[in-house]
Amino acid sequence: MRIALAGATACALVLPACSGGTSSSAPTAGASGGTPTTGGVVQVLQSDDFSYLDPARGFDGGVNAFYRLIYRTLVTKAPADADDPNAMVPDLAESLGEVSEDGLTWTYRLKDGVKFDDGSPITSADVKFGLSRTWDPEIGIGAPYLKQYVAAPEGYEGPYRSGDLETIETPDDRTVVFHLKAPFPEFDALLSMPSAVPFPEGSGAGDEFINDVVASGPYDLANYTPGSVIELERNPEWDPETDDVRRALPDGWRFTIGLDGATIDERLMAGQGADVNAISGKVQTATIARLQDPRYAERVIKEQSACLTYMGLNTTKGPLRDVRVRQALNYAVDKSSVLNATGGTQFATVASTILPESVTGHRDYDLYPSEGDAGDVEKAQELLTEAGYPDGFPMTLDIRAQPVMQAQGEAIQQALARVGVDVSLNVIDVSTYYETIGTPSQQHDAAITGWCPDWNSSASTFIAPLFDGRQIAEKGNQNLSQLNDPAVNEAIDAARSTTDLDAANVAWGDLDEQIMELAPFVPLNVENRIYLPGENVAGLAAPAGEIDYGIVGLKDPARG
Repeated sequence: MRIALAGATACALVLPACSGGTSSSAPTAGASGGTPTTGGVVQVLQSDDFSYLDPARGFDGGVNAFYRLIYRTLVTKAPADADDPNAMVPDLAESLGEVSEDGLTWTYRLKDGVKFDDGSPITSADVKFGLSRTWDPEIGIGAPYLKQYVAAPEGYEGPYRSGDLETIETPDDRTVVFHLKAPFPEFDALLSMPSAVPFPEGSGAGDEFINDVVASGPYDLANYTPGSVIELERNPEWDPETDDVRRALPDGWRFTIGLDGATIDERLMAGQGADVNAISGKVQTATIARLQDPRYAERVIKEQSACLTYMGLNTTKGPLRDVRVRQALNYAVDKSSVLNATGGTQFATVASTILPESVTGHRDYDLYPSEGDAGDVEKAQELLTEAGYPDGFPMTLDIRAQPVMQAQGEAIQQALARVGVDVSLNVIDVSTYYETIGTPSQQHDAAITGWCPDWNSSASTFIAPLFDGRQIAEKGNQNLSQLNDPAVNEAIDAARSTTDLDAANVAWGDLDEQIMELAPFVPLNVENRIYLPGENVAGLAAPAGEIDYGIVGLKDPARG
């Protein structure tokens, strides 16, 4: 899953796994205290707007947490306060999928009584239609997994262009049958992705859902002013008897957009008026020391993420076509200075591998070591000279228009200057960043971005979307390096079709190192998350950095 980095948004946190890297002086993990009750309006303060309200388009940290309030899927993650918050549980479906003996067919049956916001029942045809939108080349730029695993006909381009998708069957109004290309034991989890949201047949063409929704979850859109405010109200057609995941205690939600990060922190610390009911993303770097004040001790929450921040290297561009050049950049980057730009050890841990430590399949190694993680200039220079670039070369680095990412970009710029690589920073607006770098015709030599496992800390949702060369797309491309290596593609197929998950995790770990030998990107760090919810907020939990809005409420709905 793409992530919005370094606390830029209120919800850049949709990360379903845990990671290492804590400080003994840091606040402890946990949930906001008190008992949430029914009623009131939760305020969410954030800097940036969501990418898309349409879940077939959106796939970045932040918007996925928001989707949980308004949309439902056949399967979803358990509540954040469950014994295992990474477990997959039925949502619209009566149970997890029934899989055929050969692993190629998965069958689900819808619960009785599930409806859209207009009162019409959600049928198997609506499930099929919503999922098939993923194949549309303009709309389906979000989560890529359905396209990777469901056996769609060659050239299929979604319901608006190609019509019916025959490999998803609907034998009756409540039964959905999926036919896969190859066995995939994690298919339940795949259906928890936002691209698996059902929609009424025939809806959502063009830009219909960019500023509107058809709700299936507990809340519906009451007001949306892009870049300013989103207000949610209760969806009267949502039946809590059909939903074991979302408690939906507040009467409404108000997302205030466009606030400076420092301003958000000040408002949460002051806790005046409606801000006692407010939540936001992780606090800013400059705020962390102030949170040691005993006044905030009971409110501060620290969680560890499984999200990797990295610099993707476009292997189709100029000198970056040469593996020796890419390896040189891995040696040259001063990861310690990037860590400082991120906020220091309170906020992150230096990374040397693709898979963070907490992701199953991780193996410790470092192919490009340096003293104090400050970069090995001599080794980098040696490789550049060998590749025919003794004096370096110019390159353009795409970054988001966000202070911490810009500081990270400047740290990389300074480090690579030591070996003659002249880095120009191309600053892109936050709201269009992922769409821009995910369009190969628009991306430059490199980009700073991040990735999180989408379910169960699974390596399959980390390595495959980032490095499967067969999934490179003209829009919504996740493989920013545009690596298309036959040996890597073959190893991906072998690992993700292995039904023994323990054996599969060993294979993913092996592939991690195999890919890093090709140096298609530079791992930078794994972030931690620190939150300061308002004093009237209860039930906020963020295991692995994922705020679960579905269980948040207010202690006293009359306050604020």
